[in-house]
Amino acid sequence: MKKSLLIVLFLTATVWLLHTVIPGILEKNMNIVEAHTLYEISPDAKALHKSLFIIDLHSDSLLWNRDLTQASQRGHVDIPRLQEGNVALQVFSATTKSPRGQNYSSNSASTDNITSLAVLQGWPVETWSSLFARADFQVEKLRTFATETDDLILIQTKQDFRNLLTTRETNSNVVGAMYLIEGAHPLEGDLDNLDRLHSKGLHFVGITHFFDNELGGSLHGKSQAGITEFGRAVVKRANQLEMTIDIAHASPQVVNDILAISSRPVVLSHGGFKGVCDTDRNLTDGLMVDVAKAGGIVGVGYWEGAVCDASPAGIVRAIRYGIDLLGIEHIALGSDFDGGVTTTFDTSELAALTQTMMNDGFTEQEIRAVMGGNMRRFLLNQLPD
Repeated sequence: MKKSLLIVLFLTATVWLLHTVIPGILEKNMNIVEAHTLYEISPDAKALHKSLFIIDLHSDSLLWNRDLTQASQRGHVDIPRLQEGNVALQVFSATTKSPRGQNYSSNSASTDNITSLAVLQGWPVETWSSLFARADFQVEKLRTFATETDDLILIQTKQDFRNLLTTRETNSNVVGAMYLIEGAHPLEGDLDNLDRLHSKGLHFVGITHFFDNELGGSLHGKSQAGITEFGRAVVKRANQLEMTIDIAHASPQVVNDILAISSRPVVLSHGGFKGVCDTDRNLTDGLMVDVAKAGGIVGVGYWEGAVCDASPAGIVRAIRYGIDLLGIEHIALGSDFDGGVTTTFDTSELAALTQTMMNDGFTEQEIRAVMGGNMRRFLLNQLPD
């Protein structure tokens, strides 16, 4: 009896270690905030920051085994930290496949890191083999968080967004949430899966991630190919459903193809400008201009691969470059928080960007536009009724 009890206790402890402790250690080593002294925020910057309607176009927080309704000591984003940073709307991304040895220059679709992460974190068995199940699981996590706290509202329609605007006039602790798939490979070649995810809250549809897929070539894939027939069908169906296409990680030819096909403006949810940071992560400035001419918006990232200098000063430099290149109405925030990146602040410290923009001579109108005003206007125009 004692031996059996010891075996049960050992197995229980092993499962707990595998599903709780190890994933936490893994995330802590991937989603890093560099050690830094507290950013000095002036009274004027605090007052302005508190009055902003801030929107971040990209975080991967749903990938990790954390309760986002609770404050955490690891990663970059949870609801208490969004509240502290005065974020009004966070777009949460679902990452469903990631190649081993992931890099910005060339990746194969033949390997995947997310399978082992799904097993390790105790995700449902169906997610171990199905990319659609992984996307579905992550949107269900987001929906569950929204039912567990009155501080999180899932935004699916224009009226939902208007309700958020009204609510935050008297309660700035309420945060809106939207859902994005990072690459449309979880559709698994079935257009009906787009409708299924849309019914649960999907609005932003990334076409590719770090590898070529059934929809087209990745910016970091092997083919640099354009969009496929299935990719065209997805773009057209997304247009019909009044969804927004995300071109982050898409090959230049895919971006050109989407701009030619789509009847609606696109976003680049997280990235940077080659003119200020010449890495393989960023599209050319000319292509960014084409995106803006089609009414699109670019979310400027907070990590080295996007802006080269990930300090608040470096991020603001990239924002200024984008404004000068595209015009003020086309620039937004796209942190890539919790996306396996190292940053110099987490979402609770966003006032550092407001302070830096003020220091660099940004007008109040420019700060309001970049921090969320542009995406606020975009969503009021593009969300379905």
